[in-house]
Amino acid sequence: MCSSLSRFPFKAVLALFFTLILWSASSEAIPVFARQYEMSCATCHSAFPRLNSFGEAFRDSNYRLPNWREKIAIDTGDEMLALPKFPQLAIRAQAYVQSRQAREINDTYTGFTDNNASRTDFQSPYLIKLLSSAPLSDHLTYYFYGIYAEKGSNGTAVIEDAWFRHDDAFGTGIGTMLGQFQVSDLMFPRETRMTFQDFMVYRFADITYQRGVIFDRNVGPLKLSLGAVNGNGTEVNYNLNSPGYLRPDAMFDNNNRKDLFGRIGGQLGPLAVGVFGLNGKQASIDNVTPALPGMPSETLGLNKGTREVNKSVRGIDLSGHFSNDIHWFAQGLWTRWYNFLDSDPARDFNWFGGFAGIDYIHSPRWSYSLLYNYANANDLNNTGTIYEGINMKTLTFTASYYFARNAKGIIELNGDLQKADPNNFAGHASKEGYLLLGFDAAF
Repeated sequence: MCSSLSRFPFKAVLALFFTLILWSASSEAIPVFARQYEMSCATCHSAFPRLNSFGEAFRDSNYRLPNWREKIAIDTGDEMLALPKFPQLAIRAQAYVQSRQAREINDTYTGFTDNNASRTDFQSPYLIKLLSSAPLSDHLTYYFYGIYAEKGSNGTAVIEDAWFRHDDAFGTGIGTMLGQFQVSDLMFPRETRMTFQDFMVYRFADITYQRGVIFDRNVGPLKLSLGAVNGNGTEVNYNLNSPGYLRPDAMFDNNNRKDLFGRIGGQLGPLAVGVFGLNGKQASIDNVTPALPGMPSETLGLNKGTREVNKSVRGIDLSGHFSNDIHWFAQGLWTRWYNFLDSDPARDFNWFGGFAGIDYIHSPRWSYSLLYNYANANDLNNTGTIYEGINMKTLTFTASYYFARNAKGIIELNGDLQKADPNNFAGHASKEGYLLLGFDAAF
């Protein structure tokens, strides 16, 4: 066992863990959809937050059951008005204790720092979410959640998913979703994964949260999805000086080119198979101009350039199950960044990443998960940029114990299988393994 894990204060952590157990045992809360229809969380989840087949059908039915008006809406005497009987709200909260190997670096030139040298960290609250969703008509649904505390950032609020969806636009059978969402949700939604460890390639390829629109339709045994997004994430906005007097305006994008994407999915015997593609734009990287005075001329990719360059992502996703209790999934993404570095503007850079996992629902109380993350920076290797840090090989094991349908404790061990290079602060300078204990509840 690594030296950092051998110093882990197991007695203190176990005391905290059992405190969480005692606290959660008294929890009698239920999430928003279960509350709406007065049914158990087990109706939609094989093990929170993993969806079962009924939960997937409920999601695909625009988060509603046929009797939604009787269960959710008050009788206003107006067929065009569906008001929920009460605010449709739910909360998800997470608290963790983590022992980690990874070291902080001061910068990519001077290397490691001891400013944040703690190996054991109480991460509570790690995340607090306020969620809301309800039908507004026979075909229109809204969904949103806001994060009010994440990773210690108290005093801020962040909205992630926030959208309207109509499941039969103009009677065409085409579903239309407008708002803020994760492009990667077309494959494997990150919010329903069983591990604390993320599906990392989605973040590397920048296909998580974006603002845009998605159109989808079932065509025979296939589901077709097409969409367009701004392509610059959710934190970018621009104040505009509009012509005329006192006409302020704002935009979330500063160019006319949108990222276009699509997926075709269906069943191939026992396999669920999907093919994904995205073409878009991104800023080039200026790795010539020094980021700070006194730095070498090569800035290791810390600065954005002034050029707009093309990018493409191609992917395939597979999933299936060995029984009602054992589910597996796999994703591969091939990414190309065209003319990406200002120091070599004629060169394209290709890299690959993916993940594979398996979830075993052993009993109503216990579930176990394995997740393997892999990424190869390929053409970005030896570029002297932080994008060498795309390289990744980790294996994660998670055991979850359910005190209630909607409240669980987890133990997760993440092993870093990639060799660290302590002399390359732009790449994989230190190991990234960790041991995590904690609690996750939704009510």
